[in-house]
Amino acid sequence: MSHSQITKYALARSLKKLMLSHPLPKITIRQLTADCGVTRITFYNHFHDIYELLGWVYQTEIIKGLEEYRNCAGWKEGFLKVLNYIQINKTICLNTFHSLGREHLEKFLYGVIYDVMIEIINELGQPLDLQPQAKEEIADFYTLALLEQVIQWMRAGAHTDPMELVCKVGRLMDGSILRCMENYQQSVHH
Repeated sequence: MSHSQITKYALARSLKKLMLSHPLPKITIRQLTADCGVTRITFYNHFHDIYELLGWVYQTEIIKGLEEYRNCAGWKEGFLKVLNYIQINKTICLNTFHSLGREHLEKFLYGVIYDVMIEIINELGQPLDLQPQAKEEIADFYTLALLEQVIQWMRAGAHTDPMELVCKVGRLMDGSILRCMENYQQSVHH
């Protein structure tokens, strides 16, 4: 691991530690660098601000392991991994959610879910001749629906079993994405 990576991981550990006891907007670069034992300049050599560092934390701790789940067969398992991460890191994720970082968390989760949805749509839509815009609209619709389910779960404290949410979403989505794509295809041909 490079010296730069070691520094990033050290900053990430300090941020997560501070987030256990401080609301995100109250954490300063000074506190973070003091906890980590690096200078402010070192922090700014790696990240623009605390939110960029937080995004890096989520990127490295969640996204890296999701590539294999971006398909019809694996999306539920990938979704469960994200929910389990949120539950295991509940204090940090809810801190992000309830702070000014909520926009960052929602944007991040939107990106994660959208990447999975567009792959599912591409996989299911192979026999259909859908325009890229139609695929994007369908992916956006399902991404927003799924994101809102996650937000409601987090708003309630992320207490319930993540598998319950995965099963609920699976029941609602099973078959509906393909029907939606078929509806798009029929509306183009009429």
